Amino acid sequence: MGLFSSEKIELRPELKDLTDKDFELFRKLIYEQSGISLNQSKKELLRTRLRARLTREGYKSYRDYYNFVSSDKSGEALIPLLDDISTNLTSFFREMNHFNFLNSVLPEWIERKGKARDTVFRVWSAGCSTGEEPYSIMFTLLAHLHTNMPPWDIKYLATDISTEVLKKAYLGIYPKEKTDGVPPDYFKAYFQKGEPVKNREMVRVRPDVRKYLTFKRFNLMNHLFPFKYQFDFIFCRNVMIYFDRPTQEVLVAKFHRHLKPGGYLFIGHSESLTGLKNDFKYIQPTIYQK
Repeated sequence: MGLFSSEKIELRPELKDLTDKDFELFRKLIYEQSGISLNQSKKELLRTRLRARLTREGYKSYRDYYNFVSSDKSGEALIPLLDDISTNLTSFFREMNHFNFLNSVLPEWIERKGKARDTVFRVWSAGCSTGEEPYSIMFTLLAHLHTNMPPWDIKYLATDISTEVLKKAYLGIYPKEKTDGVPPDYFKAYFQKGEPVKNREMVRVRPDVRKYLTFKRFNLMNHLFPFKYQFDFIFCRNVMIYFDRPTQEVLVAKFHRHLKPGGYLFIGHSESLTGLKNDFKYIQPTIYQK
């Protein structure tokens, strides 16, 4: 295009700044819909995280975007907002102390279930992100369960509020370099080669592992958890850091109700139930038992 071309260039209007009133509206909406608590110190984070999306999509102000999200009855418009303000940081075998604990407790757990002729095994990852957590745990379970008292009735529920991360988790496809933390014997047993993407070597979790997992969108702020069965283990790692204390206490009580007697709750390395009203037995940092 020449310097003096007569072709019109459409310029988007400059985005109006986030006001205190705008922030309060977003804060209330996010808290009511997801339990995520944003105090005043998070105003800059919200402004920064949303600016690129609003500019790209042509919004004139943060209030316009708030009006769009809050008026969407399907709840789908809320998902990108929550994605923008939360951090989906995850990796295979993150927080290795939990996997060391599983390896130490599973033989006794399996033996006890065997004596009771209990072949049902149920696990829940609440806030599963892109799937690295539930797959890592499933690999660990299979390494023990496949050598003891087959066949097992195994069902692994992996949930998140974000449909975007769930799509990735369901596919189970990852750049090979992201599996560096997977023990070599697990990698050999549970992965297969995938189609290269932009010259990156990709791998995929094998179908005989993925068949045990169900990935579903689920909001932890739901009044009732509609589960027909109790879980042996519940993992809710690095999720409660976004919630205030009353919300944490309500959620922890729900986890307790949906665990089998003797079952374990695993939380994130920066989280603790200390100071929260709860009925769990402390086992070690970030691990609790019903």
